This record gives sequence, C-alpha cells and structure tokens, in this order.
Amino acid sequence: MPGNPAAAPVPVHRALPRSATDLALIVPGIAGFAALVALVRANRTQAADLAISLRLQALRHPVIERAMAVVSWFGFPPQSRLIPPGVALALWVGRARTESVMTIAAWGSALVSTVIKAFMRRPRPVAGTDLRVVAAELGGSSFPSGHVLTYTVVYGWLAVLADLLIRPERLRRTVVLALAGLVAAVGPSRIHLGHHWPTDVTASYLLGSSYLAALVLAYRRLKSRPVTP
Repeated sequence: MPGNPAAAPVPVHRALPRSATDLALIVPGIAGFAALVALVRANRTQAADLAISLRLQALRHPVIERAMAVVSWFGFPPQSRLIPPGVALALWVGRARTESVMTIAAWGSALVSTVIKAFMRRPRPVAGTDLRVVAAELGGSSFPSGHVLTYTVVYGWLAVLADLLIRPERLRRTVVLALAGLVAAVGPSRIHLGHHWPTDVTASYLLGSSYLAALVLAYRRLKSRPVTP
C-alpha cells in the first residue's frame, strides 16, 4: 500500500556533506572564534583592525558604495525580522516542515549575536580624520557582527536547502550563487560602511560557519529517520 504523499520527506536529490566534514568545521570555527574573543578583550587587534578598515574604505567608487549598502540592507530591521520567518512560513505551507523548523533554528543566530554583544561590549568604530562611518541605526556593541553571523547561518542555510531541493540545474546554481555571494559580501560591506571592525566580521564568519555546520548535521540526522505513513 503506498504511503501518504503528505507524509513523505522532502526529496533530497543531492548528497549532504559527510559528518566528518561537519565536525571539521564546527571545532576549528569555535576555536578560532574563542581566540579572537581573547585577543579583542586584551585590546591586541586595534592596529590591524584600523589598517584593514582604511584599506577597504579607500575603495570609494559609486558602484561599490551602492553595492555595499544594498548587501547590508537585508540585515537591518524590519526586513531582518521579516525575511527568515517569512521563508519558514512558506516552507511550512509547502509541507517542508523539517526545513521550516530548521530555518527558524538558523534565525536563532540573531539571539546568539545579541547575547555575545552584551558580554563583549566592544565600542563600534568612530568616524575620524581617515575612518568613515556611514550613518545607520545600529544597536548593541561591535563584537560580533550581527549581520555577518545571521547572514552566514540564515542565508548559508538557505543556500544548502536550495542546493538540495531545487531540481532545475540552472535555477539551482543561480540561487545558490546569489545566496553564497550575499554571505561573502556582507563582511566587507560592514567594514566598508564603518559599522564594524575586521575582527568583528572574522569572528562572526567563524562562529557562523560552526553554527551552520551543526545545523546541517542535525538536519541530516532528522532526515535519516524513517517516516511513519
């Protein structure tokens, strides 16, 4: 007797990474993040942070300026509070229940960022003779970058889902590349706009990669369970 189609798992036509790969990303990412926390709290990164920031901000072509602003736009409210739950709702309505719940779990990275910011209390960059800070509504301390952490986890997770679930190859590649490009560009954009130091961004990429790897590992284990008709 055929099973209930509604109870069948969402088709996964591409293999997920192996567990060893996940663990290899989780541990080094957390270790690297912890090392940066120690360096920042010891005030040993200021010179490098300033030098890198000035180097990136020296690129002031109008196209670059606009691109950096657009990339960061997705991380500001209200859109940052609407996009993740909106995607999760769409997945739920489409009967991709596991994927919907995991998307909400990915959005939980925003809470992780808030908690760490409260602990670190690092001042954000301040505009000076050479350093530029673009006006924006910024909350919390500078470390880590909430934009970079949530982009890495949320949009990284959506890229994983797109690669697994979108069947037309051209569409799949387009969506995955767009999401991956957003994740890759948000770090430089935060520095270019003067909203974060390079170590804020680097730490967020490290922690976000570990969070994402753990999410993928959990998803694989959930999808490997037998489905009850």
